[in-house]
Amino acid sequence: MKNIALIIAGGSGHRMGQEIPKQFLTVLEKPVIIYTLENFQHCDKIDGIIVVCIDGWQHVLTSFARQFGITKLLKVVDGGNTAQESIRNGVNALYGEYDDDTTVIIHDGIRPLVDVEVLDDVIETCHRCGNAITSMPYNEQIFLVHDEKTTNKYIPRETVRRVSTPQAYRLNRLHWAYDRAFSEGIGISGSSYVNTMMSDLGETLYFAKGSDKNIKLTTKDDFYIFKAFIMANKDNLLK
Repeated sequence: MKNIALIIAGGSGHRMGQEIPKQFLTVLEKPVIIYTLENFQHCDKIDGIIVVCIDGWQHVLTSFARQFGITKLLKVVDGGNTAQESIRNGVNALYGEYDDDTTVIIHDGIRPLVDVEVLDDVIETCHRCGNAITSMPYNEQIFLVHDEKTTNKYIPRETVRRVSTPQAYRLNRLHWAYDRAFSEGIGISGSSYVNTMMSDLGETLYFAKGSDKNIKLTTKDDFYIFKAFIMANKDNLLK
């Protein structure tokens, strides 16, 4: 049974006001996407990597992969107009080339601080249960919006979990889900992602280990936090 990483790097970065997509911005002389790929390169359980890339940047990605020694990169797939279209493109590129029970680990290209321990647990949980979603307890109070300015209901925080990537699914079930979702218009609009789509399709999902460090680089502040993590790790290496 193979474990193949599917890295989603199809975003344009417009929300940050940058001409360069966020995943290709350089932090301490290395592109963000390379930090992400290195985590999968160094994980012994990962057999190969496929990247879904924004159009026009495919050759840049492959050049960076060669430069930084990402030898597990198998293929670069064209992105779609939405995150769900991009993931579907990646799933379709895998389907037929790998066995049905292949574990596909889906991860955001702009989450460059994923730990090997998190990867190990999401893979092991998927092997055991059929799927796995990275999750963390929610430590803040959550209130429901009554109107634009008020609220009168809350959700007990012990009943909710924060979910992000990586997520892992068996290839045959993943392909079935995307085929049905796009043919019937289920779970593919707005902020939908693999986990919410699976839930909309009636699938039971299994929690795996998460990490507070596994941040998504969405704003400029996120990049400052990421740089601080990298600098702290470099300082520790010098001690």
